Parts: sequence; structure tokens; C-alpha cells
Amino acid sequence: MSSIRLIAGDEWRLLRRNRVAMLGLVILIALSLIAALTSIAQRDASDSIRARFQQQADAAFDGAPARHPHRMVHYGHFVFRPLPVLAAFDPGVDAFTGNTIYLEGHRQNSANFGDVRQSSLLVRFGQLTPAFVLQALAPLMLIFIGFGAVARERERGTVRQLFAHGVSARSVILGKALGLGRIAALMLAPVALALGWLMATEGAPLAPSLFILSGYALYLAIWVLLIIIVSALSGHARGALMTLIGLWALAVILLPRLAPDLAVAANPALTRLETDIAVQKDLRNMGDSHDPDDPHFNAFKARTLKQYGVEKVEDLPVNYRGLLAMEGEKLTSKLFDDYAKRQFAVHRTQSLQSDIVGLISPAIALRRLSMSASGTDLEGHRRFLSQAEAYRFAIVQKLNALQVKSITYEDDSNRNKDPEAARRVRIDPKNWQEVPDFSYRAASTSEKLRAALPGLLILLGWFAALLLGLRFAARRLGGTA
Repeated sequence: MSSIRLIAGDEWRLLRRNRVAMLGLVILIALSLIAALTSIAQRDASDSIRARFQQQADAAFDGAPARHPHRMVHYGHFVFRPLPVLAAFDPGVDAFTGNTIYLEGHRQNSANFGDVRQSSLLVRFGQLTPAFVLQALAPLMLIFIGFGAVARERERGTVRQLFAHGVSARSVILGKALGLGRIAALMLAPVALALGWLMATEGAPLAPSLFILSGYALYLAIWVLLIIIVSALSGHARGALMTLIGLWALAVILLPRLAPDLAVAANPALTRLETDIAVQKDLRNMGDSHDPDDPHFNAFKARTLKQYGVEKVEDLPVNYRGLLAMEGEKLTSKLFDDYAKRQFAVHRTQSLQSDIVGLISPAIALRRLSMSASGTDLEGHRRFLSQAEAYRFAIVQKLNALQVKSITYEDDSNRNKDPEAARRVRIDPKNWQEVPDFSYRAASTSEKLRAALPGLLILLGWFAALLLGLRFAARRLGGTA
């Protein structure tokens, strides 16, 4: 074991003498610190803006004057998705999905104001975050530092001298890996500090933070082992460098961008326009509450009259117009939910197929782990959409219930021709204040960890496979030196 430590120490001394390598390492560490500081500041600022806008939207809704309840249904409301604390580390899909939804009756709107739609196209290529630095830049820096770790010894002939002094090929390989691993640990240190800061000052959950840290440590360890294996199997350092850069471009740049496109091509989802057209077509087939001869609403009218034991809607003890509004909203919301479930099912299939590519690209597996544990994955966005839709349906039906109970059918029917009826259908604005505010419920810690677990298992599989590869590389080195 002492020979392994000596070789690792020798690698560290060589690094300190290499000004280019030291400069690159310092730049990467500084970049990690800058990314952490700017990401934390950006996340806090964005979350503060969303919270302020949510308060303004709530105040505008609560402060609306006396109105007909159905006017408030169409007046609508805005809800904003708050950012999880760990979005400061990995913002995930937030820049692409939008963060606010306009809620109104009879419609299910999509989320808007994603950063990609409002910013430079450069946002599509990755924001400067700690996650991006470790996923893309740290492996490249490790390649430039360690590509010649073993190949250089072979070119110089020093590996034979080591063998002549009784040092085994296994010790050489492990020593080189340990030396490069120390550099990887330095690269990871700023991110560990950032996660610790988020836990200490902003209440980031402990288990997901440790999960993230473990995942990135495994990821860098995978690159360390891969670099040493390629360096040991290559006859020349230049060949090792070219091979490793090719592997980095494939695993970190090409596959993570190609996998989603392939998944979308294999499982196409309806566009927003296609969905709206299909929904409108189904709505026409479902029934029209304004059509006196509509079969569905004729049957609904008959059931309502029978329930209350009366012959005409004018004799009902409640406002039949409000009952119609509640029935119509129930039908349209069920249709919206059905389409949303189909879309979510397609998106899950696309995501699963993309994750399968993680078997040949550890960067994809790491992204799955990182976004899931941070709460910024596609499932987090789906939770926001589902909760916003449930809230929309609840407040619309609450307002429709006010129309049923607080307004007479006669006044409701005459409000456009009788000024007094128009005045009476405007109910007390205190009713708007009784509508509860939207409260987003993020995924629990156990849900985040379950979602992140597949990514961690794939990384563990990569690490185990490369340990076997390290053993093979040691045998080859001992047999050819």
C-alpha cells in the first residue's frame, strides 16, 4: 500500500510543477465558486420575484369589487411555482417549462414565462450552475490533467524501472488513480461547500443534498477510472488524449442532447395547438349547456327537477344557472384531466427512454439523479401543473356554488335587462377573500430519493464495471511493459 501512496504523491508533485495544469485547476475551482454564488443569488432573486407576484395576484383577486360570481370565474387568477432550495445547485427543467399559470373557467392553460422563451438562445446550451460545471467541464479538465498519467510513463520507459524496483502494475494503476482522484476531490470541494451553505442558511434537506454530493463524487470517480484505463491501454499519450476527448464529447455533449430527440421521435406527443383542437372537438361532442335540446343537459335538467320535486327550473330553491355552470365545469375539467394524463404518460415514456441511454452515458444518469434530488425534474413540473389544475377546479366550483346559493334564478335571468336585478347579482366581495390561496406542495424527501435512485444505481454500475476495467488495464500494463 505504501507504493500506491508514493506513486499518488509523485503524481501530485508533478501536477504542482505543471503550471498549465495548476492554472486550469484553479480556474475550474474559481468557476465552481462563481457558479455556486451566482446560482444561489439568482435562485433567491427569482423565488422572491415569484413570491411577490403571487402576493400581488392574491391581493388583486381578494380585492375585486362586488361582481357576479361567474364574472369572477372568467376574471381568473395567477399562480406561480416556488423554486425549491436545491434549484440553486441544479435548476433542471425550470428554464424550459415556465413558472406561472393563468387559471380561468372552462380552460386549462399551460405554464408560461420560461427563461428559454425570454432569454438568449445560449440558455439552451446550459446555464452556469454548479451542476453544469461538474457535469461538463470538470471531466474535461480531468482529461487534460490525467490523459498521460500512465501513457507518459510508458513512453519514457519509467514504468519498466518501477517494475524493476518491485512495484506491481496494480500499484502503478491504483497510485495514478488515487493521485487523479485527489484532483477530482478538489474540484468537488466548492460544490460541497455550496450544498453545506444551502443546508445551513436556507434549509436545504439533508438527505437529497447528500444524495447529490454522492452522485457527483461517483461521477468524477468514474471519469478518473476511465481516464486511467484509457491512458494505461494507449501506446502514446496523444492517442489517449484524442480517445478521451472523443468519449467526453459523446457521453457529455452528444448523447444527452440526442437521447431526448430520439425519445420524442419514438413517442410523439400532441402539440399545444393539436391538443386545443382535439379538446374543442370533444367539448362539442360532449354537450352544450346553452343548447336547450342538448341530450346530456336535458337529462341533467330532468334529474335536477326530480331531485327537488318540482316541475320547472323557476320553482327550484336554488339557481339552476349556477347548477348548469357546475355541471359544465365538471365535464370540461374531466376532459382536461384525461388529456393531461395522456400527455404525462407520453412524457414519462420519453423520459424513461432517455434514462436508458444513461447505461452508455453516465452524464445522463447523473442528470436524472441531480434533477430528481433537487426537485427540479419533469415530475416536479407535473406536480405543479396537477396541483394548479386541482386548485383551478376548486375555486371555479366554489364561485359557481356562490351563484347557486347567493343569486336567484329570476335575477340571474334578468340581470341584462333589469338594472335592479343586475345590482342584486353582484355579491359581497368578502366572498372572494374566503377563497383559499394557492399553496404548492413539493415532493417529499422520500419521493425525491426514489426518483433519484435509478440514476445512482446506474452510476454505481458504471463504477463497478470500471473497477473491473482497471484490473484488466493493470494486467495489460504488466504484460506489455
